[in-house]
Amino acid sequence: MAGRPKIKDIADMVGVSPATVSRALAGTGLVAEPTLSRIRETAAALDYRPNVSARNLRTQRSMAILLVVRDAGNPFYLEVFKGVEAAAREAGYSVLMGNTEDDPVRETEYFAMLGDGHADGMILMTGKLPAPNDTRATGDEPVVVALEMVEGSGYPHVVIDNHAAALSAVNHLIELGHQNIAHITGPLPEPMSQRRMEGYRTAMKLAGLAIREGFEQRGDYLLESGVQCCRALLALPVLPTAIFCANDEMAFGVIGELNRQGVSVPDDVSVVGFDDLFLSAAFQPPLTTVSQPRADIGRQAMTILLSRLSGAAVPDEPVVVATQLKVRGTTAPPKSLTTQHQGRHQ
Repeated sequence: MAGRPKIKDIADMVGVSPATVSRALAGTGLVAEPTLSRIRETAAALDYRPNVSARNLRTQRSMAILLVVRDAGNPFYLEVFKGVEAAAREAGYSVLMGNTEDDPVRETEYFAMLGDGHADGMILMTGKLPAPNDTRATGDEPVVVALEMVEGSGYPHVVIDNHAAALSAVNHLIELGHQNIAHITGPLPEPMSQRRMEGYRTAMKLAGLAIREGFEQRGDYLLESGVQCCRALLALPVLPTAIFCANDEMAFGVIGELNRQGVSVPDDVSVVGFDDLFLSAAFQPPLTTVSQPRADIGRQAMTILLSRLSGAAVPDEPVVVATQLKVRGTTAPPKSLTTQHQGRHQ
């Protein structure tokens, strides 16, 4: 085949119309299996690349998607980006990452990029919309919200069950025998942080355990807040034997501060995180944490966004992705139970 492969070349090889090939490569959901797989396999074999500039002139689309996050330096978002980018590439889109750093001006600017045609759609991971009096966010834009909830927005969502995941994490500590369990929250009253806190409270209530005064510390998902909240917990008259953190980064801060103050993890205090960052398994000791399938979340969010861009139906209810508790080296029975257990066998 001479020159750059074209859609017509793929169509001739598969035995379908060029329009069918175009729909398949655009990821519109309008081409059924096995034809869809045959078209994508043929495109890959020919090393087909869409002519984006020609498509832009024809469709008046930028062929770019915005992935908007709180903090582009947080490794949590890298796996999500991989999933988004994999699904986007299959449809001929590029992905731009927007970094808000919780700045309302930046949040508004990224929505403005949609209206100005600099991007065709957005995957929003900040949990925040522009100010209520800003007309850029009406619920009709091609936006999909991932992980963070934006209640009442009208946008499709891909989420996890934060309440159930937190419940399972705290239940793990309770099953080990812990009763004095503290929680370091994310930023409140944001819905994701709120639901994780409610999961903690539910687990404690169902087990008949009281939450002592000062055992709920407000964090902000950053490592330094884990350090500060840990110091506050260690200053209490009754110390926790376990700490459930709303994310791994704060858990890293907690463990570092415990070590600095001569408190052993997990011998003296058990620690559970949330996210399962790639560093969590390599941490010493390896962190027990709630694992989120971040690449799958990104791919699902991008697939829904492609459907929305094509005019196809999108889910009316949030798509809920399953989580898993990864039990590692930062959790163990409380020292009092361990001592009792050893004493019975002496």
